[in-house]
Amino acid sequence: MTGLLAALPLIPLAGAVVLLLGGRRANAWGHLFGTAIAAASFVVAVVAFALLLTRGTADRSVSTVVYHWFSGGDLSVDLALRLDQLSVCFALLITGVGTLIHIYSIGYMAHDPGRRRFFGYLNLFLGAMLILVLADGLVVLYLGWEGVGLASYLLIGFWQHKPAAATAARKAFLVNRVGDMGLALAVAVTLTTFGTTTFGEFLPRAAAADGSTITWLGLLLLLAACAKSAQVPLQSWLGDAMEGPTPVSALIHAATMVTAGVYLVVRCGPVFEAAPVAQGFVLAVGAITLLFGAIIGCAKDDIKKALAASTMSQIGYMVLAAGLGPAGYALAIAHLLAHGCFKAGLFLGAGSVMHGMNDETDMRRYGGLGRLMPITAVTFGLGYLAIIGVPPLSGFYTKDGIIEAALGRGGFWGIVLGGIAILGAGITGFYMTRVMVLTFFGTPRWHEGTHPHESPGVMTAPMVVLAIGSIGAGAFLVIGSRITDFLAPAVGSAPEAHHTIPAWAVTALVLGAVAIGVAVAIRATRTVPVHAPSDVGPVTRAARRDLYGDAVNEALFMRPGRAATAALVTVEHRGIDGAVDAIPAGVHLGSLLLRRSQTGFARSYALTMLAGTAVLIGAAAVWLS
Repeated sequence: MTGLLAALPLIPLAGAVVLLLGGRRANAWGHLFGTAIAAASFVVAVVAFALLLTRGTADRSVSTVVYHWFSGGDLSVDLALRLDQLSVCFALLITGVGTLIHIYSIGYMAHDPGRRRFFGYLNLFLGAMLILVLADGLVVLYLGWEGVGLASYLLIGFWQHKPAAATAARKAFLVNRVGDMGLALAVAVTLTTFGTTTFGEFLPRAAAADGSTITWLGLLLLLAACAKSAQVPLQSWLGDAMEGPTPVSALIHAATMVTAGVYLVVRCGPVFEAAPVAQGFVLAVGAITLLFGAIIGCAKDDIKKALAASTMSQIGYMVLAAGLGPAGYALAIAHLLAHGCFKAGLFLGAGSVMHGMNDETDMRRYGGLGRLMPITAVTFGLGYLAIIGVPPLSGFYTKDGIIEAALGRGGFWGIVLGGIAILGAGITGFYMTRVMVLTFFGTPRWHEGTHPHESPGVMTAPMVVLAIGSIGAGAFLVIGSRITDFLAPAVGSAPEAHHTIPAWAVTALVLGAVAIGVAVAIRATRTVPVHAPSDVGPVTRAARRDLYGDAVNEALFMRPGRAATAALVTVEHRGIDGAVDAIPAGVHLGSLLLRRSQTGFARSYALTMLAGTAVLIGAAAVWLS
């Protein structure tokens, strides 16, 4: 088992080394090699999962030390990996969906001259993401965290010849650096407080730590999660990141990297349970973001950006569930796994549409594609039904479970959180129906000379597999409490639920909200303006500008940062540099004055010597008296 555990991240990392250093010799077979590497990682993950199931319920946690990393004083850090019920779920998701996306990319990137390098970056991302979720402590997790950030930067900016892609990559990198600083400080606080960052050692002691310290630790971890998972207030990078190739959007921004923040909160659950203030912030961030993303999604005409806003919203549901503590941890992971299937399928479907539409992304230029792209339409449609929560597809079980848990929190805030989640479900029904109708139904609106066609089998096959997950993943995980019972040893047992509102009533409310959203969307898409009208309301205008997320960041951070930088430059130039420059200036002035005393006349020197002698005699007389 320990060998398999070490092999999980090492296989894709080795693949990345071969592909990125192989040069042109690997161009002919690099895409096949990269896909085989991803598939091998998935096979190893499945075998590790099967072996984990053979162990007793209380013994399903395996740790291994790959090597001793570094030590200093009383600190000793090993590169240790941990496989338990929580990490194996992510390992299966990362390698399984990752393999499908590798297969899809064979067709999608078939004519790209940098295809080998692209597959090398994909392998690098898989390896870094596996280190992140398999880490046995915060220091090793930080290693994977930074590796994922590097790989995402490389993949988002893969088409660096496009200024928009290069800018999006830099933006994603810089915004995530804010969260990275939060995680780095969290590591420092953990080391200072507990003397270790190993999960098995410091998490059980979280409840006994000082209240203010554990609160700050929770807030720092939340800051890191907000950046990686594109949650308010660090969400602005996600929409721009759609400039990268569509497989990148499916892998990073639907199934894996954006879920890292959810993983961090759930893994460090005892910290938040010991810090009610930090846990309250988790709930607030999740609730605000699920509405934030849904509202933005309503105003997007770019199909990928609409799905990106949807990802932001759905991750908000997961963060909300994680903020509910043990009552929501398993629900958050269940929705995460189901979302990995249907959202990856939706992104791949969007890529298939773009493939058949000469890379057109504006949905107002689509219409009637269902007849010409039947496989894409059906698989995309199943993902659409899953995300809006139509029974019995995946989202119905996972998202409704989160809404029930939020209402089950009880009291005023339980009603508020549940109400926000229900409203978000209704808005999701609106914007996803809008995407579906504008793309696959109605009259054709594409440019002359466009010839829509179905994608090749190497692209549609992964979409079919993900569509199957969209249908059955939710029911498999939720019915019979499979995911709850499986995760209990790793995340804690959920308390017995006491619902003030019957489950059937919650389901009726949610389905009613979704039905209203669907009906409004169908009505709104009867006429589709090819050009965006200028006379829109303030809400639509704000949604088109991502609810002014960039403007707020510019006002709160960029402009003050520029002003502070300019002030520091002034202090450096006029203060520090001025003080340093004053020394040679003083020496120069002294030399000028001293030079004037060197006249070359003997009488001047004799007079100076006489004056000096007189001073010495006078001083001696004063001293002797």
